[in-house]
Formats: sequence, C-alpha cells, structure tokens
Amino acid sequence: MDNQYFTVSQINKYLNNKMKTDTTLNNIYIKGELSNYKTYPSGHSYFTLKDSTSQINGVMFRGNKRYLKFEPQNGMNVIIKGKIEVFERNGQYQLYASRITEDGVGELHIAFEQLKKKLKNEGLFDEKHKKEIPKYPKVIGVITAQTGAAIRDIITTINRRYPQCKILVFSTLVQGDLAANQIVEQIRNAQNYTIDTLIVGRGGGSIEDLWSFNEEIVAREIYSCKIPIISAVGHEIDYTISDFVSDLRAPTPTAAAELAVPDINEIKYKLKNYFNQLNKSINDKLIQNKDKIEEISKKQIFKNPETIYDIKKMDLDNCISKFDLASKNIIINNKNKLFKLENSIVLTNPQLITKTKKERYIRNLGKLEALNPILTLKRGYSIVKTNDEIISSAKKLNIGDEVDIEFNDGTVHTKVI
Repeated sequence: MDNQYFTVSQINKYLNNKMKTDTTLNNIYIKGELSNYKTYPSGHSYFTLKDSTSQINGVMFRGNKRYLKFEPQNGMNVIIKGKIEVFERNGQYQLYASRITEDGVGELHIAFEQLKKKLKNEGLFDEKHKKEIPKYPKVIGVITAQTGAAIRDIITTINRRYPQCKILVFSTLVQGDLAANQIVEQIRNAQNYTIDTLIVGRGGGSIEDLWSFNEEIVAREIYSCKIPIISAVGHEIDYTISDFVSDLRAPTPTAAAELAVPDINEIKYKLKNYFNQLNKSINDKLIQNKDKIEEISKKQIFKNPETIYDIKKMDLDNCISKFDLASKNIIINNKNKLFKLENSIVLTNPQLITKTKKERYIRNLGKLEALNPILTLKRGYSIVKTNDEIISSAKKLNIGDEVDIEFNDGTVHTKVI
C-alpha cells in the first residue's frame, strides 16, 4: 500500500478549514500592542499585534475599516475582534480584524480626542474666529429634530423670554449614520434665510447618540457658517466637537435659547429704570435752572434795567468831554505856533536875515585867506618839503637829506650840508 501524502497546498487548505470550523478562532478577541501599522492605497491596513513574548500578523480590510471612528497608531494597546485563518499562499496564519478598540478606552473616545486635536491644531477653535451673538435678534434658526424635547424647550424659552422674536425650525436627524449629512445640509439651507442666530443641537444621550455632532463634516460646516451658531448638544456635562467649533457653547438646549435672546422682563425693567433716571435728571435740571433764574432775577440790573443805559450814557458823556477838551487843546497849540510863525524875523524883516548871512560869509572868507599857503608864499615865506612832507623844524633834517624849497615863483631842489 502506497504511503498517503499531501501537497503543500492541500495541507495549508486542510489547516485553514480546521481553523474555520473552530468556533473560538472564528469569533475571537485578542489584546496586545500595535506595531508596523500601515494603510495601503487599496484601503486595507496591515499590522503586527504583539505582547512581551510573541506576535501575530494581522489585516483589516477596507470594508471593515470604514466603521472605525479613529485611526489606530503604532504603540497603541488595543483589543481586536476578528478571526484567525491560514493565508494559504504563504502557509501562515494571521488575524483578520473586524473591529479595533483601544484597550481600556472606547473607540469613540479615541476618535473624539483625535479629531479634537486635529481641528484645534488647524485653528478652528481659536477665539479670534468666534462671531458675536446678536443681543436683540429678530429671527432665530433652530437645527434639531422636529419632534424632540429639545425643540419644545427652545421654542418655549424663546417665546417666554422674547416673544417678538421669530423662530425658524430646520428639522434634521440628530443621531444615526444619516444624521451628520442632514445637519450639514440644514446649516447650508439656513444661510439662505435672513437669520440672526442659529441654534444647533439636541437633547441628552449616550456618546453614541450624540456622535453626529462629533463628525468632522459637521464641525467644518459650523466653522464656515456665516451665521453665528450656538451649540446646544446634550446635558451640561456633555461636550462635543460642535461645542468647541461653535461661536458659543450652551450646556443645554434651554440654556441655548436663554443665551440667544434677552429677557423681555429685564429689558422692561431696565427701560423703566432709564425712564425714571431720565425724569429725575430732567427734574433736577429744571430745579437748578429755576433757582438760577430766580437768583438772576433778583439782581439790580433786572429790577432797574435803565441803569444799564445810565452808566453807558455817563461813559459817552465822559468820552465827549474828553474829545472836546482834546480838540480845544489842539486848536490852541496850533494858534500859538501860527502866532510865533507870523511874528518871526523871517516874515517881519527878511532883509535882516540876508545881511546877517552876508556878514558871516565875509568873516569866514577872511579866515580862509589867512590860512591860504599861497598867500603866505607871496609875502616872502617859503615851504620846505622832503618826500612831499612839510618840514616845520630844522631838527627833522639830517645832513645829506634832499629837500624841496617851494617859493612863490617856483621850487628849488637842494641837499642839507
């Protein structure tokens, strides 16, 4: 009898069939540390799951990966649900993952923290991007489930606090796979209306119930919306990504309505106070002015207003008197000057002035003739010069000096010996 044998393919197939029929291996949870995690263009992700002494290769196909709420990272401690089969081509067994969660932390929590960090780093939470919520809105838009408790609370609160405000409801799913896309669509739709403020939210629930408001597409649509948005998701302890990216976060839908509109009673109270303050201010001003008028009316000038003219008239008379006196003094001074001029020698005896001038001229002429050097020469005197300088003393000359002696009829050049 021939020995029975198997081909490599047959043994790998045999072992794979054995594993497939093993109920433990077909629905197994394995925990360990992720390493070598990598996603390929096909959408499939390959990884190694290890502990301190061993490891197993694994794969998560694109069809299963699309349900992941977070992106697995190397070094992350995880729990993987899946099955173990033989990869017949290589003869190696591996883990086929259908779900991955972080060990000790839910996958939704991981996804929340990852998206929160991503959007924060992009600046979507920065205060500088927050739009101011109008204080006195005319129209409020509400994006939530039309039949939920949240819309009833919001409408009731707005109508109670600020009944003149109009409310537009944009109904949408607030949980489930279709909710995020509907919320985005209604935010875009609301911007086709004249709305002062949008309230986006829902009532409380589990993290799974609130997850639509943690979706990235919802967060980015809230950020890009031109209308100021108040996020009103869940209860006071609940936080969603929508809360961080909105212009204002409200702990509950009711609180959102309170933040969106003022209290008409408070406005009336303030207006009443303003009215009372204004009346008091006017009355105080009237009393002050009345007192001033009475004080002014008691002054002498108002009792005898003619005194104003008397004083001015006295001033005028004084000015006229001064002017009259000044005019008379000018006339007298001019008369005196005219009298002196009329009685001066120039007018009464002009020949005397001529005679006096002639005599003064003759005296001055005589003085000039006495000083004339030419006349001195005619009288027999001479002038001694050296280098055109008149020599007035013999002490100024030395033997050998050349001199010019000027006579009446000529000049002699000689030398001192």
